Amino acid sequence: MAALKKTSTRSMLSAGILAYRKGARGLEVLLVHPGGPFWRKKDNGAWSIPKGEIDAADAPEQVARREFVEELGPSASIGPLQPLGEVRQRGGKRVIAFAGVGHFDPATLISNTFEIEWPPRSGRRQSFPEVDRAEWFDIEFARIKMLSEQVELLDHLLAIAVESAGK
Repeated sequence: MAALKKTSTRSMLSAGILAYRKGARGLEVLLVHPGGPFWRKKDNGAWSIPKGEIDAADAPEQVARREFVEELGPSASIGPLQPLGEVRQRGGKRVIAFAGVGHFDPATLISNTFEIEWPPRSGRRQSFPEVDRAEWFDIEFARIKMLSEQVELLDHLLAIAVESAGK
């Protein structure tokens, strides 16, 4: 008898927020580093916007706002949001992104947790934070830190910033 193929119940659609602020180094963006053992030793190319999965009945902007607080903690705040568009990550996941002026001190990070079997096949379950670090980066450094598929969101943000400055 053929083995049954295990299918994933994870959504292939997420929504997130690229928070920004005017900092000492010019325009800065807030990125998060994923928690857990798989990401522990990865840095450049591993950071992301705070984001989470969308269920069929969810509005993308509401999911983005909810995930922003769940991944950063109650001290994180974000102003009005502007759509940044959609990117497709490796593995096919689509991310609908928004941008807004954010206020967050990375020292106050309080992230939700997730549980997995770790080490693999050990039978032991361990809890890890969804996000283990958050940091403000200038645009050029963010290009190095971010997942390559999300870098184009920085260009969309810059286009919005230039348009707003011209008004």
